[in-house]
Amino acid sequence: MGLMAAKRRKLGNPLALAVMVVLTQKPMHPYEIAQTLRRQGKDATTKINYGSLYTVVQNLEKHGFVEVTDVERQGNRPERTLYGITDAGREEMTEWLSDLIAVPAREYPIFETALSLMGVIPPDEVVRLLDERVVSLEVQAASSRGALDKLYETLPRVFLVEVEYQLHMVEAQAEWVRGFLDEVRSGELGGIDGWRSFHETGQVPPEFQVLEDTGGVEDVADKKQ
Repeated sequence: MGLMAAKRRKLGNPLALAVMVVLTQKPMHPYEIAQTLRRQGKDATTKINYGSLYTVVQNLEKHGFVEVTDVERQGNRPERTLYGITDAGREEMTEWLSDLIAVPAREYPIFETALSLMGVIPPDEVVRLLDERVVSLEVQAASSRGALDKLYETLPRVFLVEVEYQLHMVEAQAEWVRGFLDEVRSGELGGIDGWRSFHETGQVPPEFQVLEDTGGVEDVADKKQ
């Protein structure tokens, strides 16, 4: 049986999901939505472009997921339109969030892109660069750990699981990079001799021709399964 595939949604911007979740608290105008997202720390986990927030709200309204619930008029101030989540919006929000939790999505982190292309840089230079990365990751982890310890004093853990997850992923990445660096330095990494000779001679080593002949890493992996 194959893995479940996440359903294609009418709106794909995660900010739209965050807006719907915030609106389950009460109807709000877009500026208040932005303030609430920031105050509740959602900008640490969702890429929030506050300039596009109004467009996101308009798109949610177009699809019937939010609706205008009131227009506030206060003295000489401009009118403020309040939006609330609809029943259709609650259903979409719940289905979308459930998909994201249950179905692993194929993401394309930029570090993976760099790792897949790093052969164009000589091994010793890659070692130097990854050493820099490990230091940065360790600083980041120490900072996150300190912040988390402070947050534990005032917030229940259920509100901090995403921060814990971020810290865990930073520590896991640092551990993997350290192990990879050890293999490059010791010469144990499979293919390192070809990698070095490529930079010394400018010629693609014969053992790397397998990728040319088979159509790449993905094809080789598929054939082995």
